[in-house]
Amino acid sequence: MGNNSSALEPLTLRIEGMTCSSCVASIERALNELPGVTATVNFATETAHVMVPAEMNSKELIGAIKSAGYTAREISDTSQVALHSKKSAWALFMSVFFTAPVLAISMNMSWHHLIDAWILGQLDNFNLAHPLYSASSWLIIGLSAPVVLFIALPIHRAAIRNIAHPTMDTLITLGSLSAFGWSIYANSAGAGDVYAEVSATVITFVIAGRFLESRAKKRASSALSTLLALGTKEVSVLRNGEIVLIPIAHLEVGDEFIAKPGERIATDGIVISGASAVDNSMLTGESMPIDVAVGSLVIGSSLNRNGRLVIRATRIGSDTELARITAMVISAQGTKAPIQRLADRIAAVFVPIVTLLAIGTFFAWRYTEHSLTLSISSAIAVLVIACPCALGLATPVALLVASGRGAQRGIVIAQPRVLELARKVDSVILDKTGTLTDGTMSVQNATIVVEAGAPLGSKYSELLREPIILSSALSIESQTDHPVAGAVASFISSQGIKPTTVTEFSVTPGAGAAGRVNLGTNSPVVLVGSPIAVAHSSTPFHPRIADAISHAQSQGHTVAVLAWDGVAVAVFAVGDRIKADAEQTIRKFKELGIEPWLVSGDSVEVCLAVALHVGIAPDHVVAGALPQDKVNHVKLLQGQGHKVLMVGDGINDAAGLATSDLSIAMGTGTDTAIAAADITLMKPDLHGVIDALWLSKKTLRVIRGNLAWAFAYNVAGLPIAALGLLSPMYAAGAMALSSLFVVANSLRIK
Repeated sequence: MGNNSSALEPLTLRIEGMTCSSCVASIERALNELPGVTATVNFATETAHVMVPAEMNSKELIGAIKSAGYTAREISDTSQVALHSKKSAWALFMSVFFTAPVLAISMNMSWHHLIDAWILGQLDNFNLAHPLYSASSWLIIGLSAPVVLFIALPIHRAAIRNIAHPTMDTLITLGSLSAFGWSIYANSAGAGDVYAEVSATVITFVIAGRFLESRAKKRASSALSTLLALGTKEVSVLRNGEIVLIPIAHLEVGDEFIAKPGERIATDGIVISGASAVDNSMLTGESMPIDVAVGSLVIGSSLNRNGRLVIRATRIGSDTELARITAMVISAQGTKAPIQRLADRIAAVFVPIVTLLAIGTFFAWRYTEHSLTLSISSAIAVLVIACPCALGLATPVALLVASGRGAQRGIVIAQPRVLELARKVDSVILDKTGTLTDGTMSVQNATIVVEAGAPLGSKYSELLREPIILSSALSIESQTDHPVAGAVASFISSQGIKPTTVTEFSVTPGAGAAGRVNLGTNSPVVLVGSPIAVAHSSTPFHPRIADAISHAQSQGHTVAVLAWDGVAVAVFAVGDRIKADAEQTIRKFKELGIEPWLVSGDSVEVCLAVALHVGIAPDHVVAGALPQDKVNHVKLLQGQGHKVLMVGDGINDAAGLATSDLSIAMGTGTDTAIAAADITLMKPDLHGVIDALWLSKKTLRVIRGNLAWAFAYNVAGLPIAALGLLSPMYAAGAMALSSLFVVANSLRIK
């Protein structure tokens, strides 16, 4: 379009009035025809994500959308993306409320007679010659009217908007209004049968299908609200030496703000005072919080664990790392093509053909000297039998059944639109923490070397016993809330060992904790810290101590060394345990022809150790990966022609999950990862990924079978209706049976 991409700015618009993917195409066409505009419409979140020239006003975009027959408004707060209306549930309830009695009366002739007799008070002289030319038929028409004329109004509007590009809404409108209009005429003039119940039934079936679809859409969009819920609303800022609480929107770059222990850091910045351990798993996925001090960079919405920090803001608002992750999720979700588009693509040809066939049927019968009743009846039958109720139910009902069956096996399918890729997946990207591993820190191995304490002399000879050594470690580690300390303390406490009193306690960020522990007759200075920190203040390590440290580090574990008065006597290897079924699952992937990759925010040593254990090739390991790196690796594999499955559990995985062709989240992970994924495993077992792939393939086969049946039914039924061999009543019955077949076929998933 002649504009430099650097001059483009992002814009998000809320779209109202979309009912199917043809609406998406219409809006994208209207927007992309504007000079310099690139637009992607997300049907799931009912938004348009637009890149516009800096000089363009949003009013031009809104005007283009209105000219296409829809309404739009600009939204600056992306949390609005996750909002969905409850109108679909109310519409379904009201449709069933009015349609149920209509069907009950229509299918029971004796009810017609009783209703007419009761309304007209003419039981003795009731004329049975024209049972439908009656008050009961007016009751049917009256009960059908709210469904056809009001509840279905959005469908009729969509049909009118897309008159130049017919959709399934076009058939629904033509069929329902034709049947309803004829019913009024026929019952007024005694000209024939009443088909009002047909129009109400058609609308109710369609609304039921769309209600099921809307539930899936709502689940899909919740990732965005989950992301934004992480952000803080207020922040404590230092102004002229005083602490002032202000809304986060008023924070500016360069402001100095406070992050207290247990609080989330307000925005991206640099530490100018204080020291703490910061849980940065939102960004890196690494279970181990990092130690920060003056000069350290911190990320907004990460959790400050145990120290007061003063931070200078470096990025705010849409420039923060959290905002970038959110934007990536929005963008990636908007690029996926839903399976439901298949129906509307065929509708582009199917709908005009059916419309012409109905008109042709009317004129063919009318101008071959047949009655007006037969001509209209045959035309209505063509429209009714072609109404795509089964098409509307094909995907959501199969998904609903699959969700129920999957729930029994701990598998939740949230996104039906990419199931077709389950059988094409040939690469899988796995996160480490919480996916291949349990995601919780625990002591993997403890090494206590009593003879290492020989340099301490006879003074401690009676105290250098395993229970007392463990008690001294517990006494120190229970004084701090560092995750490694917590893991060591839990490990020791589980053995029934109790702590003792500590004096002169101190914590050195990034090094460890120390204190004088009361052991009765003696009170040694006990230090628990990193090998480097302990080595600086102790005698040379005993060979068994050194071997234990080396082995733990080779396994990717974090090491805590315990020293008494400068002599190391114990080593605790703290790490994230690899899941028992991880190796078996990787082997199954390879048997299925799916190449596994490990892409994690953890260190190279940790990632390689895990990869070696589970059977992933070293050249298929990407360590130190940030959210954008995960997205880039997904795109790299996709660019090479691969269909990529991604499995993760953290917020840092959300953008990668949304970008991949098929995504699975571990249910033990964050809400954001779960909401961004197509499939969620509610159990921690990794083998559930294999089960999920099987269920996806089975569900896809059923959906395709449903769609094939729906179209085959229409192709077979249309000529029968056109030849006058099918009344509108039986056409409606056939349409209902077609929908029931789709439901029954979907139940095979069980």
